[in-house]
Amino acid sequence: MEKNIPYRAGTALTPYARERCTLDLYLPVGKPDAPVLVWFHGGGLEGGTKEDAGHLATFFARQGIAVAAANYRLAPMVGYPVFNDDAAAAIGWVKAHVAGYGFTPRGLFVAGHSAGGYLAAYVGLAPELLAQYGMSLADIAGVIPISGQMCTHAAIRAARGIRDPLNTPVIDEAAPCFHVRKDAPPFLVLCADDDMPLREDENRFFVAALKNTGHPQVEFQVIAHRTHTSVAENIPAANDPTAAAILEFIARHTPPAP
Repeated sequence: MEKNIPYRAGTALTPYARERCTLDLYLPVGKPDAPVLVWFHGGGLEGGTKEDAGHLATFFARQGIAVAAANYRLAPMVGYPVFNDDAAAAIGWVKAHVAGYGFTPRGLFVAGHSAGGYLAAYVGLAPELLAQYGMSLADIAGVIPISGQMCTHAAIRAARGIRDPLNTPVIDEAAPCFHVRKDAPPFLVLCADDDMPLREDENRFFVAALKNTGHPQVEFQVIAHRTHTSVAENIPAANDPTAAAILEFIARHTPPAP
């Protein structure tokens, strides 16, 4: 494992950006062409760290999937769209620099839980943002948001002074739902059957909106007997259905070896 790799560079970075704009790289043993999964942690865009995903990253690496677990800057130190931009920068770094670690992945996937699911879905639908970091939608083999907010995130609503931000849905330019498009990468959208209020409904709406564009490769699963936390936290457990869904999706969408 390689820890605390900066994915932004430059003398203009603030100390906070230098602290937060880092990622940890978990590489599977003996598989230099395995797919790579860029993972964004949860925490409501206001907390959490890449270390929160360490056990998940270790699990996927043991399954033959490399993982880049990324930090990003948080509210209230920054606001929208800074954290979204950080997510795109992290993905761009992986595409441009992971070969320097002796690893050339056959497919690049983007995933995250809760706030990280929001970021994964948003960036996977934002070609203009990806282009700033040398990427296109075609460079992403698949997107896996887990229990993400598909409307404008509640932390962004709160910063904008919206009354009751947790329960007042908004779809504007900060929402993944706002950016649905036919040419998006394949999506696997997951949530728990005992998730946060409105979360399943929000994800169902997102999937319906994406399908309505004519997008041919979007899947939705509600994971039984899971809460908002355990739907991701239990991934390393034996026979976990979230893990099974993710592994199957990655296997199916990883490009074949040349």
